[in-house]
Amino acid sequence: MDHVSPDIDQRALRDAFGAFATGVTIVAGHGPDGTRVGLTANSFTSVSLDPPLLLVCPARGASALPALRTAGRFAVNVLTLDQQEIADRFAKRGIDRFAVGGWSEWHGVPVLDDAMASFVCDLHAELDGGDHAILVGRVLALRSHPEAEPLLYLRGRYRQMHVPR
Repeated sequence: MDHVSPDIDQRALRDAFGAFATGVTIVAGHGPDGTRVGLTANSFTSVSLDPPLLLVCPARGASALPALRTAGRFAVNVLTLDQQEIADRFAKRGIDRFAVGGWSEWHGVPVLDDAMASFVCDLHAELDGGDHAILVGRVLALRSHPEAEPLLYLRGRYRQMHVPR
């Protein structure tokens, strides 16, 4: 794996990347023993409408990543403004991440009941993303609540949209 050039300050790079506002997602699936696994990710985007593809980029050290790879199916849940506690919980280790929020099994993976949007995906491809994995998911099913307010992340903090009326 290549390292950051000595000409690029990692703190400056992180700050510059943080200038791009993103949504916040929970990626969830099952381990080989059926245990629910998940992680918080803000690196998420649509890729293609035909075929329906999205991508999410978990850190290589994420405890849930090996199980998501093995299972080959995962859900991406886009969080609403009032789901910050869930985002924080899924960023921690050694706790029951699923103890907060209402969860349903949908096409064999955990889906957050009140998410702004949820996508159930089969793992279409995995690419090298340096210190992150790039998981490309083929969307099998989705649901959306477009009236909800999104949870945003910008400059290392959660934010909310201000929409003039």
